[in-house]
Amino acid sequence: MSGEDAAPSSAPTPASTQSGDGSRAGSNFDTMLGRVVVERGLVTPEELDQCSSDQRARSAGSVPVTLAELLVEKDFLTKRQVERLRGDLEAVKTSQQIPGYRIIRKLGAGAMATVFLAKQLSLDRLVAIKVLPKKFSQNQNFIERFLREGRAAAKLSHNNIVAAYEIGQAGEHHFFVMEYVDGDTVYDRIVARKRLPEREALEIIRQVGSALQHAHEMGFVHRDIKPKNIMMTTGNVAKLADLGLARAMSDKEAAEAESGRAYGTPYYISPEQIRGAVHIGPPADIYGLGATFYHMVTGKLPFDGTTPSQVMHRHLKDALIPPDHVNPQISGGTALIIETMMKKDPRDRYQSARDLVRDLELVLSGQEPEYAKPAVDLSTISSAVSAGAQEPIAIVRKDDPKPFASLPAIILIGVLAVGNIVLLAVALLR
Repeated sequence: MSGEDAAPSSAPTPASTQSGDGSRAGSNFDTMLGRVVVERGLVTPEELDQCSSDQRARSAGSVPVTLAELLVEKDFLTKRQVERLRGDLEAVKTSQQIPGYRIIRKLGAGAMATVFLAKQLSLDRLVAIKVLPKKFSQNQNFIERFLREGRAAAKLSHNNIVAAYEIGQAGEHHFFVMEYVDGDTVYDRIVARKRLPEREALEIIRQVGSALQHAHEMGFVHRDIKPKNIMMTTGNVAKLADLGLARAMSDKEAAEAESGRAYGTPYYISPEQIRGAVHIGPPADIYGLGATFYHMVTGKLPFDGTTPSQVMHRHLKDALIPPDHVNPQISGGTALIIETMMKKDPRDRYQSARDLVRDLELVLSGQEPEYAKPAVDLSTISSAVSAGAQEPIAIVRKDDPKPFASLPAIILIGVLAVGNIVLLAVALLR
């Protein structure tokens, strides 16, 4: 981490009494740690100055102590915070080797990579750099997956997809440079507000649906749609991120190699992904987006459980509680769209993101969806026939309070009624 990016100029720097790897007083780690704890607001400049004075005094008395030890001793930091900062600073130190970029700070980390905010020197712009951890740099499978994400992102160009700028290797570090999104994620919004207003959620899902339409038309399925992978700019533009599981639909070799294994996030994964189906197409992404939509407007996961396997089993077997039963304030049109997106059988879902976007736009304009249709409740028909109903009745889905007349349903009622009359006549003639 460079000095001008790390801390205010007023922050004192611990005395350098001995260089080293962080185990002796005044090490390079101490210098970086002093800057970072002030920058992050963990310690005030005055508190750091106090620790630095104590450090110098003890060193003069032949009792060297590290800044980290003093910060813990004085209860300014916990041991866990120091270890976390040590990991962050080591990651920043190694990532400084990427030529053409100046690392500013760490943005986050996952199991597969660490992401840094950096400045691209040639274009004087902020970017995000994803760096593959050193422990994976010798594993060809991890490297290939990492590079595949960058290549997939580079082939996509859409306002609602995080843009890819560069992939490469610097020494033993593989890196992927992408657009920096200064904002939060849909997951952050759910955590902060529990539920998102229906119209806000509809607009976000419409934007991501448009992103998926582009990705699918370019031949890619994302396979990991979830709230954490939808980033939001300060101007409320949705950006689909993390193509780490993206796969070309034409890549039969990869599909065969992954057959029988579930790839995705359990809370939002489609049934066909759980089964490890060879053919994973657009409906799988639509299911994941539907599960995300459900979570956004209800504040609850569509299927929950104590273990990943339990959650995935429920995706396969349990009936979905209609979203408007969880949150009665959402409209029937929105509920119908979500239920169509989350049908168990991919053939019953939207077959394309284009159709989904069309329905979302219709509901946003106050109209009924075109492609999502309510299921006919056959128990209603049966009851009506048994009661000898003479007038056409409304056919409703069990979860929709809004009835609507259906000519095919009326014909079906008539056929069933005639059948009952014939059976009655046969019984009387016996």
